[in-house]
Amino acid sequence: MQRLRVDPVSPDPIVLQQAVTLLKSGAVIAFPTDTLYGLAADAHNPGAVEVVFSVKGRAHESALPLIAADRSQVEAQVGRLSPRARRLAEAFWPGPLTLIVDAWPSIAAAVHRGRGRVAVRVPNHEVARALARLASVPLTATSANPHGHAAAITADEVMAHLPLVSLVVDAGPTPGGAPSTIIDVVGDDVRLVRAGAVPWERVLEFL
Repeated sequence: MQRLRVDPVSPDPIVLQQAVTLLKSGAVIAFPTDTLYGLAADAHNPGAVEVVFSVKGRAHESALPLIAADRSQVEAQVGRLSPRARRLAEAFWPGPLTLIVDAWPSIAAAVHRGRGRVAVRVPNHEVARALARLASVPLTATSANPHGHAAAITADEVMAHLPLVSLVVDAGPTPGGAPSTIIDVVGDDVRLVRAGAVPWERVLEFL
């Protein structure tokens, strides 16, 4: 496993290109977000997505969350945002609010396990957004830990527990704490799927 050290605030795109090259080849890498370290693979590549399940030891019945560089990438490559979803994105992105939307056909079916809906957010972390932007694809972002173990908040923890990861982008420790809040915005109602870093009350107050 390789370690790639980058500045968490101003990552050098030339340095990150090494990670992007691996992503484009179908590899799985670990990277920091505004909550935890995650496992990134090209969400359009079915083979790469399957490797995520193998690396993590996660049940194939479970869907994988995604991240994107910005709202434009979400709408172009992940799924359509309804007017209500777009308002939530404008208010809470970048940040730890994940929206469930109808997936475009280009998203690998393994990501959503054939259900046609995908969870996506724009993280408030320069490294995570830069990877998605440089790779020009949305990335998987499930937590970087073996299934059933505590989520990793440092690159050292990833390297100790996930030896099958090709590379770890090390930008120092992540904040940890609660995971992202997941909201289902498909259809007429907005529904809390998982409580997390953004209080449900804040979402309701905004709406």
